[in-house]
Amino acid sequence: MSSPRRSSASTRIGPVRLGGAAPIVVQSMTNTDTADIEATVRQVQALVRAGSELVRVTVNSSEAAAAVAPIRERLERAGTPVPLIGDFHFNGHKLLREHPDCAVALAKYRINPGNVGRGSKRDPQFAEMIEIACRHDKPVRIGVNWGSLDADLLTRMMDENSALPQPRAAQEVMRSAVVQSALQSAQRAEELGLPHERIVLSAKVSGVQDLIAIYRDLAARCDYALHLGLTEAGMGSKGIVASTAGMAVLLQEGIGDTIRVSLTPQPNGDRTQEVIVAQEILQTMGLRSFTPLVVACPGCGRTTSTFFQELADRIQSHIRARMPVWRGEYAGVEEMTVAVMGCVVNGPGESKHANIGISLPGTGERPVAPVYEDGEKTVTLKGERIAEEFQQLVEQYVARHYVRTGGAQATANPGSATASHISRTGTQP
Repeated sequence: MSSPRRSSASTRIGPVRLGGAAPIVVQSMTNTDTADIEATVRQVQALVRAGSELVRVTVNSSEAAAAVAPIRERLERAGTPVPLIGDFHFNGHKLLREHPDCAVALAKYRINPGNVGRGSKRDPQFAEMIEIACRHDKPVRIGVNWGSLDADLLTRMMDENSALPQPRAAQEVMRSAVVQSALQSAQRAEELGLPHERIVLSAKVSGVQDLIAIYRDLAARCDYALHLGLTEAGMGSKGIVASTAGMAVLLQEGIGDTIRVSLTPQPNGDRTQEVIVAQEILQTMGLRSFTPLVVACPGCGRTTSTFFQELADRIQSHIRARMPVWRGEYAGVEEMTVAVMGCVVNGPGESKHANIGISLPGTGERPVAPVYEDGEKTVTLKGERIAEEFQQLVEQYVARHYVRTGGAQATANPGSATASHISRTGTQP
């Protein structure tokens, strides 16, 4: 059982509520050149369609800063009013000062205290960014990253540690420095006039155990809203596993108000994968529901045919494609469970536990596929169109069982099953 949610200050990022009692928010970041308005708008829209509730964009040049307001305008005209977060490093103070339209168009600023300025420039440049945020009533994420940790702070803490009779391990000092950087920067921002509830903190590292230790410490020492994420998580399964391993522990302890899964995409890969993984972490842990879950068995020697694998993939793809429509038409549909099972061992039982499920025949089994709805067998399918027929039954189940929210009339997919193929008595003619 998960721990109670950590009590955190609540803030608003555009229309999105973050922290407090609000649901944990999924966010992502574009990897386009922000100065390329068309490409950035397309990617933001793709991320939003996948389920990203906040989207961060890089603001690293005058051209990128000048593009932010037009990007915001195009998204709004296209019906995509997602809050945009500006990611600033090194020259953020100058860009916000010279491009006031950018400062206004962004819903939140991300400031890295390790990259805001060096030496004597650090404090005034940090102060200028905070003052601009105050002027425009914008929340700020103070995002510490261990790869760009404030060198002066880390050096001082290492020196102090070395002078102790029993010095701590260097890794422990580094963890403490990350936490100190975040808390000291937040305190300074409040001294400059930024309201307490307009501050979000993050402390990104690439080691799972470091992430857990740092966020536990941070959560115990403040009530700022916390942004969770493992930085430089990596590609493919490594990045997914590492991000899940770190964030799941913290989420189980009630820590975290918004998450991002920072996956390195394959060359020309789909950026939306990180959004899907973030949603699946939250949904698998029972913290939020985003889309119906497809339960499918892993397969074994009883399932030498790949048919059930193909059907599970097809149903999952169909559900994700339909969710933008279903979400607007049927309240609660995201909590539905669909089972696609491969043989008689667990197939009927798993199918009965799902809202709707199908038990396909395994190797050597009778070539029929019973369908169960809410624990009762309703239909038996067979023949060449099992996939199409089951897909249509899922559509019909949604239309019958979830409350209409006033959207357009639901429409069945083309190529749906015909009544002559389905026997409601439990057998196929």
